[in-house]
Amino acid sequence: MTPLNISLADLIARLDEELPDADNLARISEAHLRAQTLADLGDQLMDHYVGKAKQAGASWTQIGDAIGVSKQAAQQRHTPAPFERFTNLNRHSIVLAQEAARTHKHDSIGTEHMLLGLLGEPQGLAYEVMVAKGNSEQRVRDAIEAALPPAGEKALRGHIPFRPEGKEAIDETVRAAADLGHDWVGTEHTLLGLIRVTESPAARILRDLGFTADELHETVRTEVARRSAAREQQ
Repeated sequence: MTPLNISLADLIARLDEELPDADNLARISEAHLRAQTLADLGDQLMDHYVGKAKQAGASWTQIGDAIGVSKQAAQQRHTPAPFERFTNLNRHSIVLAQEAARTHKHDSIGTEHMLLGLLGEPQGLAYEVMVAKGNSEQRVRDAIEAALPPAGEKALRGHIPFRPEGKEAIDETVRAAADLGHDWVGTEHTLLGLIRVTESPAARILRDLGFTADELHETVRTEVARRSAAREQQ
């Protein structure tokens, strides 16, 4: 019995339904992409509970025993990364950015892929802000797709690195959260980080959609405060 409410048959049926005219080789490529996404999500799931265990006082030896590896191996796998304070939604947007790069057969993750990742996470505040400004999800998606580099010849396997401007956007994302006094890093902060890298493709896309850095900062500040107040009243 699987501990998840999904089976191999479900995954096969979903892929076949979505790619009815694809040949077997095309389905292999798509299956590989989906397997990588599932693996990345599994890593995030592990990191989530390792973090909770550490907060509760568990040692690396105990965590290693729980997953059947040595203390050193557990520490190497799950030592906090640059995304330590990212919310689950924001971490998922990064996974989606990597998959966007892979789907388009690009060999690195750019700021435009990060925008696609945010647009793929409809529960995030960044999605809400972008769609409200762009009037529709499709308009925002079309603007991003138009800015993507030409597709490569072959999709990469495994890890795909960030371009320099992507790394800069991650740094600015963390700074944006700090500037607002937030102890978490959400999709809204990534949106702020992207527009701060002024010469990046994402910043140009956002400006073309009508955003400015100052206006976006104020929108995020106001919306976060509004949501916080609403939660307190519940």
